[in-house]
Amino acid sequence: MDAYGLLLLLHILGATVWTGGHLVLALTVLPRAMRAGDVSELRRFEGGYERIGIPALLVQVVTGVLLAHRMLPSVSAWFQWDRFPAAPLICAKLGLLLLTVLLAADARLRIIPRLTEKELPSLAMHIIPVTVVSVLFVIVGVAFRTGWFVG
Repeated sequence: MDAYGLLLLLHILGATVWTGGHLVLALTVLPRAMRAGDVSELRRFEGGYERIGIPALLVQVVTGVLLAHRMLPSVSAWFQWDRFPAAPLICAKLGLLLLTVLLAADARLRIIPRLTEKELPSLAMHIIPVTVVSVLFVIVGVAFRTGWFVG
């Protein structure tokens, strides 16, 4: 396997863990916790998932930057939408990453440390957008290979 294939494989594996974990969290764990008004299941999931989810996200960031650099070696080209068809997709990925970091940091620093049943709706308002953003990451990633959204 060449370097590109390895980067792409690691990137996709990271996306699988990150997006799959958030889909499980948003569609099964969160609704059960909300119905029961019990944060213990969320804490258990978070404790286990964080050990693989955060490294998966870091793998995605590193491999994503390397893949973008292979596609457009000049970082300034990443922002030249009119000259490079891949630039809008790279910017979309960067924007989604920024949104993920902001939502995750807010949840980690403000909500999770004092998570109670009363705070469940606030946590849900972070889990749901992070899950949607993770799916959007995948959609934009597919667009690199299919040409979706590129003129």
